Amino acid sequence: MQHDTHAEHAHHGHEHGPGKVSWRMAAQATLHCLTGCAIGEVLGMVIGTALGWGNVPTMALAIALAFTFGYALTLRGILKAGVDFKTAFRVALAADTLSIAVMELIDNGVIALWPGGMDAHLSDPMFWWILALALAAAFVITTPVNKWMIGRGKGHAVVHQYHH
Repeated sequence: MQHDTHAEHAHHGHEHGPGKVSWRMAAQATLHCLTGCAIGEVLGMVIGTALGWGNVPTMALAIALAFTFGYALTLRGILKAGVDFKTAFRVALAADTLSIAVMELIDNGVIALWPGGMDAHLSDPMFWWILALALAAAFVITTPVNKWMIGRGKGHAVVHQYHH
């Protein structure tokens, strides 16, 4: 059974038992993480390039910002529900850490292993299509991870209790 909205998921999401999570639900959770990761990745690469940094410090900044923006998007929603910051931060860590880590591993792995990927500059179209390919691969590989976690009451399943 597929659920059409987060609100419907929050109400009905786990009454079917562990493992009964739709692919749509997992994809929505993954897309949420991907948004924060993509913002952080691009911003980190822009900053690192603008400052003339090498590949390793630029990639480290991009990864740090990917986690920061990924967590920030989750925090925003939980804080809007009236949860205190300390609890919201713990929920964001529990909900997003594995998802973002897998996404970053795949995303940066594709860029690092693609011939010329690490040397492409922001003005080079190759930079953008490799980044798009890397983010797409991260989405495809991370979605089953999120499905597995949500089915066990972890990951974004933790966040949904605050979406009432």
